[in-house]
Amino acid sequence: MLVHSRRARWAVQAVFFALFLPVFALPFLVIVAASFATNWSGVLPSGATTAHYRDLVHGDATDALVTSLVTAVAAGLLALALGTWAALAAQSLRGRRSRKAVDALFMLPVAVPSVVVGLSLLVAFSRPPLLLNGTREIVIVAHTVLVTAFAHQSVTAALARLDPAYEQLAASLGARPAHVLWRVKLPLLLPSLTAAAGLCFALSMGELSATMMLYPPDWLPLPVKIFGATDRGALFSGAALAVVLMVTTLLALLGVSRIRTRASYR
Repeated sequence: MLVHSRRARWAVQAVFFALFLPVFALPFLVIVAASFATNWSGVLPSGATTAHYRDLVHGDATDALVTSLVTAVAAGLLALALGTWAALAAQSLRGRRSRKAVDALFMLPVAVPSVVVGLSLLVAFSRPPLLLNGTREIVIVAHTVLVTAFAHQSVTAALARLDPAYEQLAASLGARPAHVLWRVKLPLLLPSLTAAAGLCFALSMGELSATMMLYPPDWLPLPVKIFGATDRGALFSGAALAVVLMVTTLLALLGVSRIRTRASYR
């Protein structure tokens, strides 16, 4: 910390907590409290109960959670594969303009609202032979398109930091390019790959705007169910669903973080 005096550090910490708690922590704490409440009296929810969570167990919330998990895992793996492949391909391009064009292509879905991405996919895949409307595959495709940019940027940044001496040494010893890629470059990129996979998974778990335009009745992700519950006025049930979504995403990110830590010390 650049502040050296004790009083100044206390003042900085007080300002930090004064800004952090109301803006970041307090809204999540209110959602957690609302998931155990029966009514809203005054500023905070009241009336402790676990009925909302019992209803989730016996309702179709489990199916929605599984749908979100399957969609996020599939989209995350596809985005990681596409983003890594594009980053490796862009690295081999000679022209700087060509690399910028590849970056712009992958950043385009992030630069426009996600509802525009959903509409474009809805129109693009509404006719044979690429008829995907009304299927679960179009939801996975939409999530993949939306999160691939983050995987691409993460791997591109990692490649820029990678010491080329490792590849040159392996090539000088007679290793083929494919062997260098699989046994040298990708293992060195493993921490960044796991971080990119976790980010793509988390973003996919919370995606709503494009999903609202594309999901079929038999493929209902959890964010859509949360929106439907709150839109009907079932705020406390929606809060319980939101807590389930938060906890599931955090646990998955914690697991990815542990894998990334182990990969860093290999």
